[in-house]
Amino acid sequence: MLKDSQFGKFMMRLWAALRRPHATYTLGTLLVAGFVAGIVFWGGFNTAMEATNTETFCISCHEMEENVYREYRGTIHYTNRTGVRATCPDCHVPKEWTHKVIRKVRATNELFHKALGSVDTPEKFRAKRAQLAQTVWKTMKETDSRECRNCHNFKSMDYSVQGSRAQRLHQQGHDEGKTCIDCHKGIAHSLPPMETDVFGVSASASGTADAK
Repeated sequence: MLKDSQFGKFMMRLWAALRRPHATYTLGTLLVAGFVAGIVFWGGFNTAMEATNTETFCISCHEMEENVYREYRGTIHYTNRTGVRATCPDCHVPKEWTHKVIRKVRATNELFHKALGSVDTPEKFRAKRAQLAQTVWKTMKETDSRECRNCHNFKSMDYSVQGSRAQRLHQQGHDEGKTCIDCHKGIAHSLPPMETDVFGVSASASGTADAK
């Protein structure tokens, strides 16, 4: 371990070398070293990003595991005839890097409320559920249901193999410029108590039924 004075001298020599490269350490050498250091930093950053972008990480807190995750396990997004599963980050984290970073930064607010214990009991969660749902729906509306469209897209739909109701509503939604979340609230999680004029769907509406 370097003592404080030794560390200070080392940093001064390093700074001097960066400002005026010594003949032994050419500018090219320093650039290569900086490039390698950048790769190491980027690799570490990206590894941390991916580690926090897994379903295991998402349900590591009991607020998620005991509430929305249990509901999700009973939906078609978890188990279905094709075996294609949409996990938490598939629906809630953008694929594109810039949007992903923005989402991660915003997620620090969730860590803040985790520390406060805002929804650390089922009762607290139910009390805030309508507000939480509106926040997610608003975001999905603003992004044209971007994460939904990673798997579902009007242009890729074969209406002929859909049920008559789904066929009619999907064609109508396409013609009217609607986005997925306009009709599919509650598709992966239970709907909170709501009023039609506030949420745009009735209290008895079921996103699962809309998907059929």
